[in-house]
Amino acid sequence: MTRKAPVANAPAGDQPADLPRGERPRATPDRTLYMIGNAHLDPVWLWPWQEGYQEARATFWSAIQRMDEYPDFIFTCDQMVLLSWVEESDPELFERIRQREAEGRWVNVGGWWVEPDCNMPMGESFARQGLYGQRYLQSRFGRTATVGMNVDPFGHNVMLPQILRGHGMDAYTFMRPGPHESDFDDSLFWWEAPDGSRVLGYRIPFEYGSPPGSVDGQVDKALGNFDKSLGDAMIFYGVGNHGGGPTKANIESIHRYDRMGSFGRMIMASPREYFDEMLGRGEAFLDALGVRRDDLQHHAPGCYSAHSGIKAWQRRAQHAVLNAERWAAVTALRDGIRYPREELETAWKQVLFNQFHDVLPGSAIEPAYDDARDQLGEATSIAKRIIVRAHNTIARQVDVPFEDGTQPVLVFNQHPWPVTADVVLNYGSLRGGVHVVDAAGSPVLVQHMQSVATTSDTSRGALAFRADVPALGYRLYRMRPGPAPHGALESTSLRVDEHVIENDLVRIELDPRTGWIRSYLDKATGVDVMAGTDAASHTQVCEDPTDTWGHRVISYAWPGDPMPLSRIVVRETGPLRSRVRVERAWGASTLSEELILDHDQAVLRVEVTLDWREEAHLLKLRFPVAVSDPRTTFGIPYGHLERPTDGAEEPAQSWVDLSGSVDGRPAGLTVVAAHKHAFDSSPAEEGGQPSIGITAARSPVYAWHDPRLLDPDGVYSFQDQGIQRFSYELVPHGGDWRDVDPARRAALLESPVRAMLESSHGGVLPAEHSFASDTGGAVMVTAVKGSEDETDAAGGADLIVRAVETRGESARCSIELPLVGRVIDADFGPSQVRTFRIPRDPDAEVTTVDLVEWPIEGSPVTVSRFEAPESGTTDSVSPKPRTGSEDLSNAHFRASSNEGHDRP
Repeated sequence: MTRKAPVANAPAGDQPADLPRGERPRATPDRTLYMIGNAHLDPVWLWPWQEGYQEARATFWSAIQRMDEYPDFIFTCDQMVLLSWVEESDPELFERIRQREAEGRWVNVGGWWVEPDCNMPMGESFARQGLYGQRYLQSRFGRTATVGMNVDPFGHNVMLPQILRGHGMDAYTFMRPGPHESDFDDSLFWWEAPDGSRVLGYRIPFEYGSPPGSVDGQVDKALGNFDKSLGDAMIFYGVGNHGGGPTKANIESIHRYDRMGSFGRMIMASPREYFDEMLGRGEAFLDALGVRRDDLQHHAPGCYSAHSGIKAWQRRAQHAVLNAERWAAVTALRDGIRYPREELETAWKQVLFNQFHDVLPGSAIEPAYDDARDQLGEATSIAKRIIVRAHNTIARQVDVPFEDGTQPVLVFNQHPWPVTADVVLNYGSLRGGVHVVDAAGSPVLVQHMQSVATTSDTSRGALAFRADVPALGYRLYRMRPGPAPHGALESTSLRVDEHVIENDLVRIELDPRTGWIRSYLDKATGVDVMAGTDAASHTQVCEDPTDTWGHRVISYAWPGDPMPLSRIVVRETGPLRSRVRVERAWGASTLSEELILDHDQAVLRVEVTLDWREEAHLLKLRFPVAVSDPRTTFGIPYGHLERPTDGAEEPAQSWVDLSGSVDGRPAGLTVVAAHKHAFDSSPAEEGGQPSIGITAARSPVYAWHDPRLLDPDGVYSFQDQGIQRFSYELVPHGGDWRDVDPARRAALLESPVRAMLESSHGGVLPAEHSFASDTGGAVMVTAVKGSEDETDAAGGADLIVRAVETRGESARCSIELPLVGRVIDADFGPSQVRTFRIPRDPDAEVTTVDLVEWPIEGSPVTVSRFEAPESGTTDSVSPKPRTGSEDLSNAHFRASSNEGHDRP
């Protein structure tokens, strides 16, 4: 008989079945490598979502089969949408997944619906990623994820640790930015949000996936990028992007190198096991870890501007669904109408899915955006139906006395603070013109304007009128025929021509050569935040040879070619507001900016129409600010962050502020922009001024990834071709951006109040009413919704209210809730997000809940009964009176449009 010698080391390829496990050389490096089997799956990228749908099923079957073959194999899964697809299309597979999850071999992490872009969605969208993701896991598997995971997004905002903790997760795994593109080297560290919330962060040292063969190359490169002082490491393996997952060759090679001791002990594990090992090392180890109190940036900054369409569709859809929740909650709790959870969940999941990190960043193939447009359109349509139903439910109960020949108008404000708005109405059947009065018959300021209908019907008209609307409420107005009574309104202060726009608060001068601002004087203080600035730099066109992602790009703030002025036209002269149209052209592209100044405001609103026809070019809109010692603050989800004034391309929610001093006096300018997320704050150069820049359009080839070179004779499709519209505001202030409350301004700019024509009838509701108010202070209510948990068999709801501190300072707030007859008084830490559940039962206890709407131990909440004001209409929270000094500090907030129609 042939004698067989013991096997030393292990052969390449499949491992012998009788090879003992757990035997390693004594010289094996003293570390444990936690091998994380996964399949990062982009549901959309270089393929449509329908292909991702099928690939999820194929990948998950592969993972189940590997478990059948290898008893020690563990699979890690994130993105709950993938599980939901498998559940609805392959129940057999889903049941196999449930069985393996119960054994601990299928591990769900992340807890979010998808891996979204982690800079551009609203704070509320991040809250909903975990709301729907964690509730899905709890309902299907009986437990939630405790480890956050976003391995592929291109940057991560610093509010995420607080959001993750609010979803019940204490750790976070990511890959981008790598050490080569960031300002920190740590592999393992504490990541701390401004409110002090912490998660244990782990940066994947080399790629989230691997080739299908041996893992030795993956391990070599991972260890080369890892902080070896930590000893143990997580290494991710498995075929990814288009799915696939761990292969037999992957697993066999792990067994081989573990036996050989090549890299250390190699175990197939889950991220939770690794984090528990780190947390279990004791306080001395944990205290020695670095603490990161900043964003995790930068990678692919071109994604903040790529595909303007998806940015605008997303923003509109997010606001629409948030507004639908608010009005649905009002009618559910007040009128007993079923809270439309299923419809809202459908809408939210369409929104959340299209925040995926290759959709919202604009880096997917062109056909993917046909689907995104349709899906976000579905979400918006669902929201609009809910809003209109709720508004009509409320409107039919308002006491609207009959007045012959008049047209009642109800203005609804979805924001939980009082709003002053210039409301635009298009009307018919009133040939002699109209004026507008409030419910008491007092005239309000009106301005006639061009109708959206260009017909021979002379009875069609349009007007803008001034409305003061209570917080999350409505107010009744009335159009009466004919002009307002003589002397009913005092004359306004507007003075306007092609070169000067002026009221009693500010004087704005336009450079006749360029059409842009060369002076913006605050008359009360004498400070001019744009004195002597370079008006020619407002528009900058650059050839942009970079790829869709903007790989390796640091800045787009390069000197550009200005768009030459075509003409300046005065379109409106008052009495409510002035409107000056500035038109420019460059190449085949045109730009019109309509500069709008209200008679009693210091804020300039600009409505932009850009017809962009340039390929591989970008357009920056630049706003020089005449301040010294500049410092820049960017709005981020649920918060703000100060960043260097260095010209880097940075993400922002909707606003950027540049503050410093003018002639020794504090001053600054906040730029609030709707639907734009790509900004820079650039230092002064060659005797100029520091400035804020918005990347308004950028037109790379779709899904073009450097280092692929474009064929000079090739045929390609370029982004951002055609017409886009957006708005922005220029808000001067006395040096502290907090005084102008940019988060509220942005919300109102992006989501204007809604006016509807109404009939006359009796009703139990007064002419104006508020259902909820945060009183407009430092704490801003961001969500008013029905509870996800039903309170009765008919689908009833408790009230969920979420709020965030917006100034970065500790604050105590009162949230008035006439809807449920209560007032909540609560303390907030700097930038803290808090959520409250207010039961329908007035005797039941108000509780603090997390972002998944599950009870938590929170700081004390004082609850009292809401008492309607003695003066004013019954049960109404009326807007605060307006004064000239308050206008500069933004005590009220302005918008101008009805359903977005504020242009001919």
